[in-house]
Amino acid sequence: MKNGISTLSILPIRKEPSHRSEQISQLLFGELYSVLGQQNSWLQIRCCYDNYEGWIDGSQHFELNEKDFTNTATNNYGMALELVYSAASSTHSIPVVAGSSLPFFDGMNFRIAKEKFIYNGQAVLSEAKNTAMMERIALRYLNAPYLWGGRSPFGIDCSGFTQIVYKFLGIKLLRDAYQQAEQGSVVNFIEESQPGDLAFFANEEGKITHVGIILKEGKIIHSSGKVRIDKIDHFGINNETQKKYTHKLKIIKRFF
Repeated sequence: MKNGISTLSILPIRKEPSHRSEQISQLLFGELYSVLGQQNSWLQIRCCYDNYEGWIDGSQHFELNEKDFTNTATNNYGMALELVYSAASSTHSIPVVAGSSLPFFDGMNFRIAKEKFIYNGQAVLSEAKNTAMMERIALRYLNAPYLWGGRSPFGIDCSGFTQIVYKFLGIKLLRDAYQQAEQGSVVNFIEESQPGDLAFFANEEGKITHVGIILKEGKIIHSSGKVRIDKIDHFGINNETQKKYTHKLKIIKRFF
């Protein structure tokens, strides 16, 4: 089986092997994947971080041999904190967005296979489970536009937002909201919720379609139109701009 790593700032993952197919997720710089199959110039992949499957353009594939893949997967990495900051090698530079992985990071340098890069922006180590950082990281994404399948400050969906924020905490979430709702432990009442808990919301059929991060003082930060802060109570999200409830609360989960 072939394995690869994203060497692009943002690598779109499609539902079907076509540029016209919807984007269902993204790989950020430095994230690993395995190749499951091929159709014409398209590769079917599985993301190593969350096991999400989809298709990427084969011209955007960067292959890692088995040794480099295993070493990269089993070593600690840095995570870029800057919304966007360039990493430079001896041959080129590339914009790296927040949430990207920096393999073999030592505080300034990282490498992909044998290529060495310098990154002078803010970054944290992958093993640092500092929950006090949660709100500060989440607020960095404030006003980022909503984008179906997005995981970057330049376009992010609701579950991509929660996944990336939790990635900074060293906590792995699955990709979609309904999948994330199956993780963690249940918080029975909104009054018992704590900052950092995830609130999940359902449509009229009861299917979970939305997720956000609970903040202090009865507020929630979530991606809906853009990453925004609204009020939350036992009914759901109260959008002050629209002066109505926009999402019906289904369940609250705790992860730390």
